[in-house]
Amino acid sequence: MTKLLVMADTHVPKRARDLPPQLWAAVEEADVVVHAGDWVDVRLLDELEQRSARLVAVYGNNDGPDLSSRLPLVARTELEGLRLAVVHETGDAKGRERRCDELYGDVDVLVFGHSHIPWDTVTPGGLRLLNPGSPTDRRRQPHCTYLTARVDRGALQDVELHRLPPRTTG
Repeated sequence: MTKLLVMADTHVPKRARDLPPQLWAAVEEADVVVHAGDWVDVRLLDELEQRSARLVAVYGNNDGPDLSSRLPLVARTELEGLRLAVVHETGDAKGRERRCDELYGDVDVLVFGHSHIPWDTVTPGGLRLLNPGSPTDRRRQPHCTYLTARVDRGALQDVELHRLPPRTTG
């Protein structure tokens, strides 16, 4: 069994000085940390690389050359037989399932970010689409969020959206 932690759109240090303590604790517990881009600063990448057992990550539209030179636009990996891809943007919500089936039909799960809106659907082709929202910038969402899940013998299980407590200033 592989424990996953899924995050995106951290925007550190622009939206928050650091990741919330609850999220750092989840990093320590995870076998694989997935980050779907919009880091903003390379220092968070350095720290996640050091503190994660394994990191699967991509760069986003707010990430400069220091991040895009170290991270791919699309990451693909296999976890216990589960074929996983990660990308920052998938385009508009309208037509997303069809587009993702066409572009990523060779994987079982696609993790994406960009919108800061949590998303969990299955396409007509059977592709699971997951967006963890953002742990630091909720935009118009009621909470900052991230996801956890398990991979067991090629199956994604126990996908859970976690709400973070409101940040305090200071």
